[in-house]
Order: sequence, then structure tokens, then C-alpha cells
Amino acid sequence: MDLDRRGWAAVSVAASASTGRRVALWRVRRRMTQQVFADRIGRSKSWVEKVERGVRRLDRFSLIQQVAEVLRVDPAELLGTDRLPHPDDGVAADGVQAVRAALACYDVFAAGSLGPAPDTVEVSRRVEHAWSTYRHGDHPRLLRMVPGLLDAARRLHAGRPEHGVVPLVQAYRVAALVLVKVGEADLAWLAADRALATAGNDRLLAASAVVPLGQALRGLGQGRLAMTATITAAHRIAASTGGAASASADTSSEQRSVYGTLLLQAGLAAANCGDHASAGELLKQTAEVARQVGDGQDYRQASFGPAAVDCAQVTAAVALDNPADAVDRHTAIVRRDGWLRLPAEHRAAYLIDAARAHLDTGDLAAAGRWLVEADRVAPAEIRCRPSARTVVAEIARSGPQAAGVARLATALGLTR
Repeated sequence: MDLDRRGWAAVSVAASASTGRRVALWRVRRRMTQQVFADRIGRSKSWVEKVERGVRRLDRFSLIQQVAEVLRVDPAELLGTDRLPHPDDGVAADGVQAVRAALACYDVFAAGSLGPAPDTVEVSRRVEHAWSTYRHGDHPRLLRMVPGLLDAARRLHAGRPEHGVVPLVQAYRVAALVLVKVGEADLAWLAADRALATAGNDRLLAASAVVPLGQALRGLGQGRLAMTATITAAHRIAASTGGAASASADTSSEQRSVYGTLLLQAGLAAANCGDHASAGELLKQTAEVARQVGDGQDYRQASFGPAAVDCAQVTAAVALDNPADAVDRHTAIVRRDGWLRLPAEHRAAYLIDAARAHLDTGDLAAAGRWLVEADRVAPAEIRCRPSARTVVAEIARSGPQAAGVARLATALGLTR
């Protein structure tokens, strides 16, 4: 029997109180006072108190995501969505454990016991294959590849340092990026830090390692730190090239791509902090660099170009609680050819952000449609990412869904 308005109100209040209790529980588990928690999410202590008492609702997905990031939990934990075990969970968990074990190995203690240096060409081929796997969004497979890749790259670096620096940095970078995807930002930070340490005095190589570092910090809810790290790295490139954003002949496309990608990450970090002015200015600068670079540059620079910047504008608008602007931008983006040239991983991740925008505007049908499309483009982006599963869960809780969304929710083991 359908609930009347009073009944729905009671359900809404109960759900709000339940979510508030979960926020309080996780805040205490993270050993944060209400004031510390409030400071980290840019709210007042009284706002936190009202949320935890159920007086104030977390009524936007972007807000739930922000709170979850600070608490370092899957947003579904806050929503209280019932979830059945899913086969992908075990695959991803096993992969993460193997990567964790690989990162626990320190080369300085293993010197002399790493074994003979492998063939340089073979290690480079494996690095290329890892990046290709990342671009296709096959995260479980990449997690399985990373431990062996790190072992080979470390042995090459130990035996032939002059040939091993770049492969090892790239191995750590791709490891950090996939760890961010599966919600392991702490481990991603460690992998990115290893990449930076390995890069040494090579400014461009070190700057490229800051890209996943910025993503890891954002995943930990440390937007200000992410801004500082990425902007500092971008300025170092600019200083070493006489202005990396310029179109001078002595500035390589790779330098511009790394520079632009760092600015893009800084802009997204600013958006995560609610800093409208900085986000707008940084993404404006990024767009100028992207026009010089064009689409289709080296895959290792995270698909930087005009299409990537367009997509980032949507992501930033969602983070800044401006879903209407995000929806308008998305409508324009999908009419262009450029975004279709982005890797499958990038397109699927972007479509999840587009779904969030539609969800926040109340258009559940469009949100579901874009989620189903993301699942078609790169299934692991939906199946392995906690934030993506939460969008599906929120749509499933909100009312009747289209058949595609219902099938996706069932595939993910979500129940209402």
C-alpha cells in the first residue's frame, strides 16, 4: 500500500536520524571531535550536531560523498544500504592485499636479494601493458598485475639504475591511480610517494608522480594539501621551462600535458574544498593549456586535453553543489566527438559524475541512464568503486527504476 505524505515524512526523518547516527559512529571511530570534523568539511559544529541528531538531512549526494571522504568510508556505509556480497568484492580485496604486500617491500632492505635485473625492453612492455589495462578500466586485472610489475621494475632499477628509474616511477604511478579507484587512498598516497622518491631530481618525472598524489590526497578529504602539492609541482615545471603554459617551441607537448594535468587536479581539489574562485581560475588556466596540447597525447598523462578539461568542469560543478550547471555542461559535452576519444576508464568515471549531477537535480531517470552507460563502457568503474556503487544505491532507494538500473543494482548485490 502506498504511504501517505505523513508516512513518507516519518520514513524521511527516520532515514535522516539513522544516517546521522552512522556519521557520529564513524566520526568517533576516526577519533575526531565534532569541531575537528566540522573544520575538515568546512561546516560549523552546530551543523554537525544537527546532522548527528537527525535534525538536518544530508540531502545531496555530493554532500554525502564529502562527508564520507573525510570519514574515509564508503558512502554506502552512511546511507545504510543493505548489500549482498558480490564476487568482484573478493577479487578487488585480494588484489589490494597483494599490492599492499608488494608496497611493504623496501628496496633498501632487499638489496642483493632482488635477483638478476630483468630485460629492460620486457619491463617497459609490462609497464605499457599496465597503462593500457588502466585505460580500459579493468581494475581487478590491473591489481593482479601490479605486484609482479613492481617486483620486475625494482629489480631493473637495482641492477640497471640508468634504465630503471622511469619504469619504476611509472609502475608506482599506475599502482597509485588504480588504488584511488578502488577506494584505497592511503595506499595510493604511499605508492605516489614512492614514485616521487624514485624520480629524484628529474623535475618532469617527479611532477608526473604528483598527479596521483593529488588524487590520493583528494580521496582522503585533504583538498587543501592536494592543491598545494599540485600547484607547487606545476610551478616547478613552469620555472624550468620558462613558462610551461606558453606555446614556445622549446616547451614539449609532454611538459605542457603534465603542467596542465597538475592544474586540472588543483582545480578539482579547490572544488572539493568549496573554493569557487580558485577552482574557476585554475580550470580556466587548464583550458588554455589544453587548447595548446590538443587531444590524444601520451596516455600516461591521464588523457589531458580539451575534452578532459570539459569533463573536469562537470566534476567541479558537482563538487561545488551546482548540479544544474553540471547537467548543462554535460548536455553539451556528449554532443561533441572529443569526449568519445577519451579512454574507457576516463569516460566511465566521468559518466558517474554526470549521474551524480542528475541525481542531485532529482532526475533519477537520467542518472540511471548514464550509470548504465558507464557500466557498458567500463564495468569495473561501477563494480569496484565505492562512490559509484553508492550512486546506484541512492537511485535504488529513491523509487522505481528503469530495468537497466534494477539489473545493475542486482548485479552489484544491492537491495532496497
